[in-house]
Amino acid sequence: MSIKEAKLNYIVEVAQKLFFQKGIQAVTIKDIAKEVGVGEATIYRHFAKKQNIVLAVAMSIFGEVSKGYFHQSQFTTGFDKIEAFYMSFYNIFKVHRDYYNFLAEFDLYISEQTTDLDAYENGIKTFFDDFNFAYSLGIKDGSIKEVENIELFYFSTTHAILELCKKLASDAKVLKQDVKYSNEEIETLIKLFLNNLKK
Repeated sequence: MSIKEAKLNYIVEVAQKLFFQKGIQAVTIKDIAKEVGVGEATIYRHFAKKQNIVLAVAMSIFGEVSKGYFHQSQFTTGFDKIEAFYMSFYNIFKVHRDYYNFLAEFDLYISEQTTDLDAYENGIKTFFDDFNFAYSLGIKDGSIKEVENIELFYFSTTHAILELCKKLASDAKVLKQDVKYSNEEIETLIKLFLNNLKK
């Protein structure tokens, strides 16, 4: 790793910590520069605007969860792989609720910006590719029922799980029932989707 890459990684790491602590909107370039121990101009030299840092943090988190949670090679059937895929969202929820809090704010923040999201979109497309591979394997090995539109099924189910995880991870006051059953709600939703797929 070059010195430049190390500096960039450190800026992203610090920015992530600040975004998790204070929220994306509340953190400024000045805050990041101060925490890194450099002038604002140094941050701007690497990132033309704040949106680019926010996107870099999102890509860093994506890389981390992709590597740490979405490996399905140890599972043999297509159904087992998809079950592990869905359960990864739940496993992240148990350990890193802060990721879901960030993601909730990221979605709102980025929708208000004019940032080019192609790199981010291409990155998260790999999740669908993995899911689709597992689905195709499940059709071949007979562990999965055929779905009319697997892409629609994927987006509908993963968005539902993500939104539930973001809601339940929120620092905002939630209903007592959500506090009581947060883990079970996520598991139940995942089981519903899996029951629709299992042959």
